[in-house]
Amino acid sequence: MGISKSAKLWREVEDYILIFLTLLLYTFFWRGFIFSHEITSGGLSGIASVITWACDKAGMTFDVGWPYNIINGILVILSVIILGWKFSIRTVFSVIVLGISIPASGQFFDTPMLPDDPAMAVIIGSIGIGFSLAMIFARGGSTGGTDIIASIINKYKHMAIGRALLAIDVITVGLSWFIFQDPDKLVYSFIQIITCNLSVDFFLNGYRQCVQFFIISSKYEEISQLIIKEAGRGVTLLKGVGAFSGSDMKVMMVIARRAQTATIMRIVKDIDERAFITEAPVRGVYGEGFDVNYVKPTKKQREGLEEVASKASQGED
Repeated sequence: MGISKSAKLWREVEDYILIFLTLLLYTFFWRGFIFSHEITSGGLSGIASVITWACDKAGMTFDVGWPYNIINGILVILSVIILGWKFSIRTVFSVIVLGISIPASGQFFDTPMLPDDPAMAVIIGSIGIGFSLAMIFARGGSTGGTDIIASIINKYKHMAIGRALLAIDVITVGLSWFIFQDPDKLVYSFIQIITCNLSVDFFLNGYRQCVQFFIISSKYEEISQLIIKEAGRGVTLLKGVGAFSGSDMKVMMVIARRAQTATIMRIVKDIDERAFITEAPVRGVYGEGFDVNYVKPTKKQREGLEEVASKASQGED
């Protein structure tokens, strides 16, 4: 029996409440510990910071929330057009919350937290931001910004999302050098990005890592369809035989991002509480929806492959 509509609705409400609270926490750590110390963070918040500081140097003063909201709004529209509504619903929610909380919090953080110890501020702020992002990702949310850029790049250029995000962050921090020309702030900025990424991985136990599920249930058809629909992951049905019972069974194999673990476990539990599930980390997954295999064959291997293909073609003729 599947989950009731009321239970499903409450679960959605619960997710949005937790995402909302975590976004406020993200705003507190970013604005109080990072931006107020003129440290460039990764992602769209870092890009918006660089724009704000550059314009301030040129005599145009405005809150960092303005460039943040304008760029994020454009990216959300692009995500709806290119990536579809399924990707964008919770992203739009997050963008709206941050679009309000970041400008509104400016009056509370005129003075940076830990003003005499920027190094400690960077560490605390980065860990806090990492925790916030991990909780948002765990609930299927996104802060938009460079996540959207990376997803679009990944769709058309087949670049791994992690690499795309890293490239954007490095460029953003590099641009901040031309504004302050302060080696300390440049080093703090790179420390912030590294610490934040490590914190996300720690709290989420590897958000961008993959896991492999084997699921055994008599309700495999219903579970498979719901995993495909709600988690957006493919399901491979394997034939199995119980050694003890001797009965035939279907075994579902699913590869997913670690952040989708809770979603898949919920789906299975809602349909069949007695289902047998195993979960194991996967070191590398290459193919559609995951990473791209960048290992290229050597010249000798290419020649061998061409020779095999040629012989196969001649055999068909």
